[in-house]
Amino acid sequence: MRFASLGSGSKGNATLVEWGDTCVMVDCGFSVKQTVQRLAQLQRQPEDLSAILVTHEHSDHIKGVLPLARRFGITVMMTAGTAKAAKIDASTAAGLDIQLIDSDRALAVGGMQVSPVSVPHDAREPVQFVFCGGKHRIGILTDLGSITPHVVEQYSACDGFLVEANHDRQMLDEGSYPYSLKQRVGGDWGHLNNGQTAQLLDQIDTSALQVLVVGHISQQNNSLACVEAELAPVVAGLPKTLYACQDQGLAWQSLE
Repeated sequence: MRFASLGSGSKGNATLVEWGDTCVMVDCGFSVKQTVQRLAQLQRQPEDLSAILVTHEHSDHIKGVLPLARRFGITVMMTAGTAKAAKIDASTAAGLDIQLIDSDRALAVGGMQVSPVSVPHDAREPVQFVFCGGKHRIGILTDLGSITPHVVEQYSACDGFLVEANHDRQMLDEGSYPYSLKQRVGGDWGHLNNGQTAQLLDQIDTSALQVLVVGHISQQNNSLACVEAELAPVVAGLPKTLYACQDQGLAWQSLE
């Protein structure tokens, strides 16, 4: 089982999770052209995708989903709330295979079991995902403003984990964002700051964790140095900690 990032940040997000002959994409915030190019860098093409799973309706996660699905005939899965917020209905989804999923019920995609995880974020019915294939678990967790017991439970005992460390609290406070946007990003329904990500990693069971990937790092309100400094105490004992960036994403990470 393995996972990779096509790009992670406020300008576009897409993650691949693969096991056996099943390859799924979580979100697609890039144009069709960009997505095809980024897939090629990972030795994949759109025809290889079993499905696109959508976390929520914000443009950096959903912008490229329907165009890519329509061009290549890919199944799309999302919650009913996400579909409604994105104004996806019989007319806008004509010719597409849109499957609505429950936010609290596991489903099978090819050979993998996929568990949606409800998260606190300022979207209609946002979810994140945990994937099970064989003996491994991979968790994808971005776009949440606070840590809940449900999140701690669901993301414990993962072998691979991609989690956001979106902003540095001081950089956000002193930055150029309007006050209302600062409140949204830093609030309980926004994004995790570096300190919150450290707290989450301290709370979950990381005993099986082989690869930690930190992503969705703000280019304006954070820096790699800030993230590394904040997370240092909680990642010191982990086998591998990597960082997914906006432009290059991250190469395939395989689990043993």
